[in-house]
Amino acid sequence: MKAALQNYQDRMRRVLDHIDRHLDSDLDLESLSSVAAFSKFHFHRQFTATFGLSVHRYVQLARMKRASYLLAYSDALGVTDIAMDAGYDAPDAFARAFRQRFGQSPSSFRNSPDWEPWLVAFGPLDNARSKLMKTFTTDDVTIRDVPSTKVAIMEHRGDPATLGDTIRRFIAWRKKAGLHPRTSPTFNVWRSERRPSSPAAYSTDLCVGTDQPIEANGEEIKAGEIPGGRCAVLRVVGYTDNLEPAALYLYRDWLPASGEEARDFPIYCQRLSFFPEVPEHETVADVFLPLK
Repeated sequence: MKAALQNYQDRMRRVLDHIDRHLDSDLDLESLSSVAAFSKFHFHRQFTATFGLSVHRYVQLARMKRASYLLAYSDALGVTDIAMDAGYDAPDAFARAFRQRFGQSPSSFRNSPDWEPWLVAFGPLDNARSKLMKTFTTDDVTIRDVPSTKVAIMEHRGDPATLGDTIRRFIAWRKKAGLHPRTSPTFNVWRSERRPSSPAAYSTDLCVGTDQPIEANGEEIKAGEIPGGRCAVLRVVGYTDNLEPAALYLYRDWLPASGEEARDFPIYCQRLSFFPEVPEHETVADVFLPLK
């Protein structure tokens, strides 16, 4: 029974990966059912029962998420190009759909995103993906001796709904500073829970590795260091927006059973690849739990 369930989930996960990899293609029911090796007559109901939303809506949300990321975090493509990438034949149709979902035009979102409706809009997509979230085991955890890394830090303090604005400023600053992710590592240091009881208590540091003098360029940038030492490391592949399950596994499950003791530095992650530069199921992040 367990093996049959695992096989079923693997087939459904294969569909999600295929959608992410082929957002520019015609993702019809027949092609997706063949990816899952299910009957096309039943696949739609199976997908909806598993993920809580239809295939069509899932594809729409996945395309719209990529479009919103390109609008908010990249200026390489114009709105028309982004609309075509999202599967719309004309910018006007894309703009109507975008405004209906987020309450802003694509141009307005590019200039000044309102992140609260954005988070609400993609809740069903995140919930769907969490249905097949990988469960971690001790075999997924390695212990490494990590070197210390000097970093430039942009702090985010307060409501996590506004984190997107801090990320936009951080990306713009590091571009001006010439600290490209391919050459300068990216870290997040979590100084609070992902959803604290009070949104005002949310706290995280956005960091980029550099030993060069820091030019603030009008931003509040601090010099700091991620200390070296032994760390338990858990690699997460795919859908790395929410790394809380990985962090909780290290703290709640792995650490008590390991006989190890945590060091006095927060849990943090290094982001090794980024959406939409790679499909979401190919994003990679390492989660580090510092040990004594």
